[in-house]
Amino acid sequence: MSPHDSNQRRAERKRAATNAIVTDVISGMPLGHLGNLSSSGMLLISEREPRSEALYQVSLSLPGSGRLLTQSQPIELGIQEQWHEPAASSGQVWAGYRIVAITDTDAARLESWLGQA
Repeated sequence: MSPHDSNQRRAERKRAATNAIVTDVISGMPLGHLGNLSSSGMLLISEREPRSEALYQVSLSLPGSGRLLTQSQPIELGIQEQWHEPAASSGQVWAGYRIVAITDTDAARLESWLGQA
């Protein structure tokens, strides 16, 4: 059983309806595209492998959905790499991250976004 098997997830994940870019706050460079997001973690699709168990400070705009089709103000998260593997598309990597730090305000915004249909 792989470490990212859906049976091991603790929180429901929501797929990103648009091509949301997750940016490394320290370098200012894109870390990857958001595949899905939950209150406790995310899947990123990237062009390069992350370092195993590396910590990143990232920023992302929650993609709009439903009545809110515009991008919102970015939220910032501290994330830690949990696993990564080559994606089906050549030159891409899937990577799972656990959220290790988030402000109360950004956590409330994330929960609100996750609750939208």
